Parts: sequence; C-alpha cells; structure tokens
Amino acid sequence: MRGIVVFLLSLILAIVPVRAQDFPTVAPGMPLAFPADHGAHPAFRTEWWYVTGWLQTEGGAELGFQVTFFRTRPGAGEANPSRFAPAQVLFAHAALSDPAIGRLLHGERSAREGFGLARAATGDADVAIRDWRLRREADGRFTTSVQTPDFAYTLAFQPTQGIFLQGDEGFSRKGAGRGEASYYYSMPQLDVSGTLTRGGKIERVTGRAWLDREWSSQFLSPGATGWDWTGLNLDDGGALVAFRIRGREEEAIYAGGSFRRPDGSIVRLGPDDIRFEPVRRWRSERTGATYPVEQVLILRLPEGERRLSLKPLFDDQELDGRAGGLPVYWEGAVRTDGGRGYLELTGYTSPLSL
Repeated sequence: MRGIVVFLLSLILAIVPVRAQDFPTVAPGMPLAFPADHGAHPAFRTEWWYVTGWLQTEGGAELGFQVTFFRTRPGAGEANPSRFAPAQVLFAHAALSDPAIGRLLHGERSAREGFGLARAATGDADVAIRDWRLRREADGRFTTSVQTPDFAYTLAFQPTQGIFLQGDEGFSRKGAGRGEASYYYSMPQLDVSGTLTRGGKIERVTGRAWLDREWSSQFLSPGATGWDWTGLNLDDGGALVAFRIRGREEEAIYAGGSFRRPDGSIVRLGPDDIRFEPVRRWRSERTGATYPVEQVLILRLPEGERRLSLKPLFDDQELDGRAGGLPVYWEGAVRTDGGRGYLELTGYTSPLSL
C-alpha cells in the first residue's frame, strides 16, 4: 500500500481497461522463496521495493530518507511485438526529510522497461531506471544510488535479521474480499552506511532502515478512501508493522500488522488488535490537507495492551506531487517509544480513486 502506487494504478486503469482475470490473484498457501522473490513478478499487476529509514551524519544531524521502485503491468498491447509496447512500466521515487530545511525534498523517475533505460530483473533484486538503481549484491547487502536536483545518496543496507513474513506466511490481507491482499515481506533493522550529497557537499552517513516488498493484482475494497501505515525499528531489536484502511467516515474498515519480538517470536495482529488514535493534527498551507501527524498506536497483545506514540521528525513531510501529476500524501520519519520508523498517511486531501 503506497499512495503513489494506487494513484498510478488508477491512472492506468482509467486509460486502459483490463479484466481482473488477466492478472494472477493473490491467495493464501503460496510459499515465498528466496532469492527469487527478491526479484520481480512481472505477471502481477504491480509491485514495489520500498526502503525507509533514518540517517545520521558525522556531525550528528538526523535525517529521514525513502527510496521506492515500482513495477506496473498495464495490461495493454501485450500481443504487440513492437519493442515500444509498454508491457512493463517502472516508476521510482526518493525523498529526504531534513529538519533544517523543514519540508520534504523529493525526486522521481519513470520509464517503460527496455531500451537500456529501465529494468526489473527476475530471480533476485535488481531494478533500475536510468541512473537510479536498487539491487541485492552477492554478499546479501542491498545497495541503492539516486540523484535529484536537491540531493543524492549512495547507500548500502546490511541485513541483521531474517526475513519478516507479513500476514499468513507472506499472504497479507488488506480487506475481506477475494484478492484484496498482497504477497508481503519485510526486512527490518538494516544497518545503513554510505554517502549523502546536498549543497555540493558529500557527507558520510550511517543509520537504520527498513525494506518492504509487496506484489499484488488488487489492493483494496471499493469502500476504501485511504490508509495509515507505519513500520517501526525498535531499539531492543524488535520490529512492528501496523496499518488501518479507512472508509469515507474515517472509520477503520480493515486493519492488520505484525509484531516481531527481540527473540524472533511473532504476534500477528488482526482488525481487533490495532487502533490509531490521533493526538495532534497538522494542516498544510500548500494543499489544505489536515493530517494526524502525531498519533498513539494501541496494540492488543497476549500480555496486554501496549501503547506506542508516533511523533514526526517535523510536521511538513507532505509530498505534494501535483506539479508532476502525482498524488498528495504525507510520508515521513517518526519517533516512537524506544524506536524510530516511518508513517504514511493517504487519502486526507480527497478520497483515493480506486
């Protein structure tokens, strides 16, 4: 679930009508296999490689960063033998959250697959659009390199824990309807090292990151208008994913997540186990949207209730992509009790068109 993903899918579907049976359906009981599932799944409608995290400069400044690559199968002209037929389309997005600037910096790439411009390899992670790239190296590290007019970074992500399968062994429901699900796994607690370039200056950075992988052909029910999602790296080695799908009255029409304890044991969280309670809202002067940027996440665990505060690194982490035909949503670095991570808030400007 990512704001830009749903926007791109709705745009494609508005232009190119396709039948649901043209794409595989996500269903339980399909075991994930690695390294193959690090790579692309071109038969499915869309998927993404999504990395979020916190960086620290040698001077001690703390920053948030995000880089995501998307692959979409439009389902149009697939019988056309022309190399120009858009059988697969790739998009990428990168952002930097710097409190010293006080607003989100971001950049984008897009291209149809082929012609040496863009690719999403099968068999292992290797996705690229021109000079942007995310891949898994032979030693198991993931590496990425992006360049924008405002910033650039070259980063390596070293796994420190095993793969964290979401939902039922990687089958993650997003609603009660058939196919309202994704194949979903995470790699939390990644050690980060590399360089960040801004203002013509190259700085060495370290940090902690989270990798999310999802692929699907259908996401949400028609009644969904947006979601709140968070992925948190906890200081004790634990990791948490929690999300809620909102309806037109901002009620939760579905919720879920997973909590992995420091000892590796996992608690699966269903719709009755998660509540997001807004504490403070921030209104964007650019777009007029009001976001619950500070929340309390309430979990029902076997040992009892646990409450986690979600507080933003700074308020204005809104992505206003209207100038480039992209959506408007909030996605930013947050602190929590004994940890840090990312929070995404979509559908607060207007209901998502699904």
